Amino acid sequence: QVHVVESGGGLVQPGGSLRLSCAASGGLFSIVTMGWYRQAPGKQRELVATITSGGSTNYADSVKGRFTISIDSAKDTVSLQMSSLIPGDTCVYCCHAGVLVLTTPGTPYPTRELWGQGTPVTISS
Repeated sequence: QVHVVESGGGLVQPGGSLRLSCAASGGLFSIVTMGWYRQAPGKQRELVATITSGGSTNYADSVKGRFTISIDSAKDTVSLQMSSLIPGDTCVYCCHAGVLVLTTPGTPYPTRELWGQGTPVTISS
């Protein structure tokens, strides 16, 4: 029942900014890693940015210096601050989470890979 839900997508002009959020909920769990991926029409899904619970980050070269990923452990939420947006950033952004399910008996705890429904981002003048 653990799941993730994205929010914050929309339409902005080139050079503008958006902040995407992804919240995990639905049980007792511990986040191992969360990240954002995007898939434009007719193209393969690609990694945008990921972050571990310890704060280690990884960014696609195309967004380095423009996007910042962060995690709020108290809210089980990951955010993607997107700045200096360009038309090439237009796509559906999907949240991914790798979590440990803590309510399941036994050690080690089982892992789950979660995907959100996606939130569309359109950059156009």
